[in-house]
Amino acid sequence: MRLPPLPTIREIIRLFGLRAEKQLSQNFILDLNLTDKIVRQAGDLNGASVCEVGPGPGGLTRSILQRGAKDVLVIEKDRRFLPSLELLHEASEGALRVAQGDILRYDMETTFPDVERKAWDGESPNVHIIGNLPFNVSTPLIIKWLKAVSNQEGPFIYGRSQMLLTFQKEVAERIVAGPNHPQRSRLSIMSQYLCQVKLCFIIPGKACVPPPDVDIGVVHFTPLVNPRIQAPFQYVEKLVRHVFHYRQKYCEKGVMTLFPYDRTDLTTEMFEQTGVHPTTRPCELTMEDFSKLSSVYLNICNRIPGILEYYYR
Repeated sequence: MRLPPLPTIREIIRLFGLRAEKQLSQNFILDLNLTDKIVRQAGDLNGASVCEVGPGPGGLTRSILQRGAKDVLVIEKDRRFLPSLELLHEASEGALRVAQGDILRYDMETTFPDVERKAWDGESPNVHIIGNLPFNVSTPLIIKWLKAVSNQEGPFIYGRSQMLLTFQKEVAERIVAGPNHPQRSRLSIMSQYLCQVKLCFIIPGKACVPPPDVDIGVVHFTPLVNPRIQAPFQYVEKLVRHVFHYRQKYCEKGVMTLFPYDRTDLTTEMFEQTGVHPTTRPCELTMEDFSKLSSVYLNICNRIPGILEYYYR
C-alpha cells in the first residue's frame, strides 16, 4: 500500500520525545532506504500477514506496509512508542494493528486467525516474522522460535512461516557458521538443523541511532520440511548446549557431563555407536555427527529413567 505523507522518523522521535534506552539495547534505523533494503530480504510481501517484533518508532513498519502487506501486527513492549505507532495505524487504513506486550510471553497462535494454514510439506504460508531485535533478547527469542518450529506451534501453526531478523554481527555469523568455522556454536546447530539460514548483509553500527559498538547482521530463516536431526528439540538442545559449553576442549568433555559421574560407560556408548571420534573439537562436528549423537542420546534417555533430567552441577 502507499502511505500518505508522514513526518520522518527523525521528526517522529522529536515530536513524541523518544530516545533509545541503552539498558533495553534499543537502536533506531532512521534511513528508510535502509529499512526498505532490509524488508526486501523477506521476499514478496504483497498480501502477506506480517508480525513485526519491537517496531520502536516504526521505520521498518513503514517499509513493510509499503511492500504491500495486508495485515501487519506490531508487538512493542515499550509503551513510549505506542502513540507514534497509533499514528501509523491511522495512516494505514486498518492494515496495521498495534499490540503492547513482551514478545517472549506473547501468544502468537492467534495472531492471524483468518490465515489459511498450509501443510508442513507444502508451500510456505504468506506469513512472516520480521524484527530489528534488541540485542538483549535476540538469543532467547530465536531459541524459543526454533523450539516452536520443531513443534510446529506458535507462529508456525500456519505452516513454515519465514523469519527475517537482526542480530549482533557476531551472533548472526554464529547462526550461519559451518563446520570448522571459528564462530561455530550452539546457535549454528540449533538454527541449521531446523531451518535454511542465510546471512543477507551487514549493517554498519553507525547506521543506527544511537550507534551500537557492534555491526548488525540481517538473517533470513526458512523452516525445513524435514529437520536434519530426527530427535525431539529438548534432547537436541541439551546435547548441543553441553558439547559447546566446552568449545575449546574435545567433544568428549561435554558429552561426559550429560551423564552421572559413575556412568562413564554411557559416554563410551555414545562414541562407539556413532563412530564420532571423542577427540573431535565441537566446532569440527558436522550436522550428521550431531544427528547420530542425538539419536543415541535419545535411546539412552528412553532406556534409563532420569538421564534427561540429570544435571551435572
